[in-house]
Amino acid sequence: MAVNVYFEDINVGDRIPAWSRKTDFMNWNRYAAVNDEFIYIHMDDEAGRAAANPQGAFGMGNLRFAYILNALRDWLGDETEIRELFCEFRAINQKNDVLTVIGTVTGKSVEEGENRVYLDVDVVNQTGAKTCPGKAIVVLPRRG
Repeated sequence: MAVNVYFEDINVGDRIPAWSRKTDFMNWNRYAAVNDEFIYIHMDDEAGRAAANPQGAFGMGNLRFAYILNALRDWLGDETEIRELFCEFRAINQKNDVLTVIGTVTGKSVEEGENRVYLDVDVVNQTGAKTCPGKAIVVLPRRG
């Protein structure tokens, strides 16, 4: 469980702790069950190959979006508000990939009474290939 991180604890250039998951049919099935996302290209190798992925079935883009949210929440704690998250799905999540959320603080400011932290985020696979670059804005509490 994450300990709350405060606005004063964050500096531009800080890196978020790496957050990783190995993905396979079990992970995809759990995600699909919760989100009613049983789509053949994510569940069946033949359907994945028919969709032009020679390796077969492939992971959901939205699962990587969820991984970024989980990484931010685990790092920053429950008092954090994840105000914005934008990402692009740039590469396929193949079966048995190890996906790691990475990120860097690019800015911080007090705007409209909020303690905002700006981040560049991505999900890289086990070879370091960037699969899901994006940006996030989180609002953090102050100490005391």
